[in-house]
Parts: sequence; C-alpha cells; structure tokens
Amino acid sequence: MADCLFCRIVAGELPARKVYEDEEVLAFRDIQPVAPVHVLVVPKRHLDGLAAAGAEDAPLLGRLLDAARRVAEAEGLAEGYRVVVNQGRHGGQSVGHLHLHVLGGRAMQWPPG
Repeated sequence: MADCLFCRIVAGELPARKVYEDEEVLAFRDIQPVAPVHVLVVPKRHLDGLAAAGAEDAPLLGRLLDAARRVAEAEGLAEGYRVVVNQGRHGGQSVGHLHLHVLGGRAMQWPPG
C-alpha cells in the first residue's frame, strides 16, 4: 500500500535500523522506544492487523513469532522479554499494518495496560 508507513519501510523508501530480515519478515528498531530494546517485527506483505489474518496466514504468523524469538536472542534478552500485538484503535494500534513489538532490557510490569 502506497500510504502505509511500514510498507514504505519494507520497500526501502523510508530508512529503518534493521535488526533482522528474511523473505517474508522485516524487524527494525522502533523510533519511539518504550524499553531499552524495542524492535518492531512486520510481515513484508501488507496485512491491516491481526484481525485481517485468516487461516491461510497461519504460516506467516508463525514466521513473525519465530522472527521475534530470533530478535530477542540476538538482542541478548535471555532473562526475558515481551511480545505485544496491538489490534485496532482501542487496542493501541497506531499503524495499520500488522506488527509485533519485541520489548526487553528491563523488567516488564503486569498488568501492562
């Protein structure tokens, strides 16, 4: 999508500090981090959000989670980390492209929101 921020990052039209990439997934540092480690993991193919994913997207969703695990490992988050998916306005989703937040580098609090 031409007006999607994350699609433009995937296309190389906008800069990003990449930390992981494969054929279907890109991970890059959040420009407004809320933890010492804050990486966004996005599918290269546009999906509006988790609610837009269907059963046929299960392999891609698995790849996103595997990429989140790889990012956490590469970032040295052996003591723990959090993976967050926000869905829709009330869920805190600010960019209309499915993405996972990998947060770590400090103890996380509960409840989160």
